[in-house]
Order: sequence, then structure tokens, then C-alpha cells
Amino acid sequence: MSVQDSPADLSELIRQVETLQNEAARASAVSALGVVRDGVITGEGPTTAGRVHFSRSLDADDAAWCRRILTAAGVRDLPVSRAEAETLFQIGEAGADRTDDGLFDDLLAKAVVHHAAAASGLPVPPRSVALQPGTAIESWAPTTAVGVNVEVLEWIATQMRGKRRNSRVLKTLVASLIGAATLPVVASLPGMIDLVS
Repeated sequence: MSVQDSPADLSELIRQVETLQNEAARASAVSALGVVRDGVITGEGPTTAGRVHFSRSLDADDAAWCRRILTAAGVRDLPVSRAEAETLFQIGEAGADRTDDGLFDDLLAKAVVHHAAAASGLPVPPRSVALQPGTAIESWAPTTAVGVNVEVLEWIATQMRGKRRNSRVLKTLVASLIGAATLPVVASLPGMIDLVS
């Protein structure tokens, strides 16, 4: 879907995320997040309609679109997927100018940690709880790397490496996840060292 698609097309994607189940709902969520990303990049499209939105800017409405997509009924009880998290990283990188009061970074950190914990087989609360602005990430996120899959930590490091803007919240959580108990693991992950320094 491109930025030129109509708001009706975005409405259809949102409807699919709300009514489809499992992987079909996740695929629609990734597509809808892609529309938000395109709107952030160009300042045009259905997610920017009716408001002033500059190219490469990310505002509270963009963060609200992402939260709405990620907590829609069809995906509400599923862990955040890697594709969803990767698209959030793309949105974060595209939004050079931020006027969202940290809402997007909060959502990004929670979504990535939700994915990391779930992909490692750790319990996570439903998205409708975990991704809300009023829910402290510390209330549900793993506090140590015990049980966190090394491949998932490597993926996070790869996503964060070389980015213009990294979420301070996410960086702090990743540092706590790899903690002192896993220093041998840190030595084996070249990209992780700069996350904890």
C-alpha cells in the first residue's frame, strides 16, 4: 500500500486488524503500520489527513495510530511480532522531528520488549495492557536476561545499531536485560557492547 491510497483503504486495513485472527490480523497490522510509516516520511496520506504534518515528523497522532493498530481486537491477545516491531523501528527512524512528548518511544520500547520476551517463551500481558501509556514497562518486562533468547537480543542490537535516534527507554531495558549475569554473552555479541556503554 502506498501513501496515495485512500483513507478507505486504511480503514479497511484497520477493520481487518480488528476482525481477522492470528497471522492474518498481524499481516494487516504490519500493512497498516506501513501506511503510518509512509505518512511520517512524506507528510501525506490517510494518517495525516485533516492536519498539518511535515515530512519526516512524528507527532502524537502518529503514535496514536500505531497504538490503535497494535491493540486492535484481532491482535490484542497475541505477542507483538518481529515484523510489527521492525516496522515500528522504521517509523522511529523516519521521524527525525518529534512532537509526540515521548509517546512513540514509549510504545516502541514496550512493543520491542513484548516481542523479545514472548519470542523467548516468557509470559507477557495482553497488548491492551502492556502497550498502554499508563502501564509502567517495569511492571511486566523481564528484568534480567535469564530466559531471553540470545538471537532476539542480537536482533534488537542490529535494529538499534547505527540509528540516528535510539529510544533511551529501550536502550536502558536492553542494558538491564543483558545485565551482569550475562557478561559472557555480551562479549560474544559485538553490537551489544555499545548498548551498555
